[in-house]
Amino acid sequence: MKHVIALDVGGTGMKAALVGADGTLLHEARRATGRERGPDAVVESILAFAAELRAHGEERFGESAAAAGVAVPGIVDAENGIAVYASNLGWRDVPMRDKLGERLGGVPVALGHDVRTGGLAEGRIGAGKGADRFLFVPLGTGIAGAIGIAGTIEAGAHGYAGEIGHVVVRPDGPDCGCGQRGCLETLASASAVSRAWAAASGDPEADAADCAKAVESGDPAAVRVWRNAVDALAAGLVTALTLLDPRMLIIGGGLAEAGETLFVPLRAAVEERVTFQKLPHIVPAALGDTAGCLGAGLLAWDLLSTEVSA
Repeated sequence: MKHVIALDVGGTGMKAALVGADGTLLHEARRATGRERGPDAVVESILAFAAELRAHGEERFGESAAAAGVAVPGIVDAENGIAVYASNLGWRDVPMRDKLGERLGGVPVALGHDVRTGGLAEGRIGAGKGADRFLFVPLGTGIAGAIGIAGTIEAGAHGYAGEIGHVVVRPDGPDCGCGQRGCLETLASASAVSRAWAAASGDPEADAADCAKAVESGDPAAVRVWRNAVDALAAGLVTALTLLDPRMLIIGGGLAEAGETLFVPLRAAVEERVTFQKLPHIVPAALGDTAGCLGAGLLAWDLLSTEVSA
């Protein structure tokens, strides 16, 4: 059975799959990234994991994977197959495509940015299926974005398109690691809400999920923290929809797990802010933490179809 290898590399864990031509997950596996062992060890773990998946495919399906797709965090040069920089993994300028291709016996390899790859999956087979223009925004440790246009993801001239987390929404707001102040991700990411609720509740272990539960029970301090985050998020999203005019905004990541506790006030806050802009559908992501892996599989199949057409 023809299949491809899909790998989604995160700061703490790796998700992998063998994916059939129709997008079916034929085999799934997970493994710790092991970043505490250093960047070289992480790269070797990725290569070894991919090789194990290849061997599993040969044994189970009688043939090697036809291609591989890998999604990695940080700055990615997808065209040249280089993982340029990832602060949470400590690597710089890793020729990931070449290294994986060599380990996998010369099969074609596609490299993608984790959020854009997840956005590709959400757009084609997830919440954005059928939408010609969408913006995928996962609210996690930080905030990034993927701009979907007619079944593809726009990377930008230098691979930086979609970095909505660094749109300044409160010029007098908290310092951001990027060097600016008041970036969206300092105010509306899951980690920002966790910080704000830990401070407001006096519980250093409290996180965004705890804040959402407290909001649902009517805690006024939690409601204030949540409202501040939602207002900041709405401001950032209205900036994005003013520039991009998407048909759909797909919101994912840890904060979206709060469900209607997030989406009801968020839709209202966005609607309050729009003037001439057309209001997009604001929907939760559908694929959860499998989006990156599914997207990596799509990248691999796209690579094969491009080679065939060429």
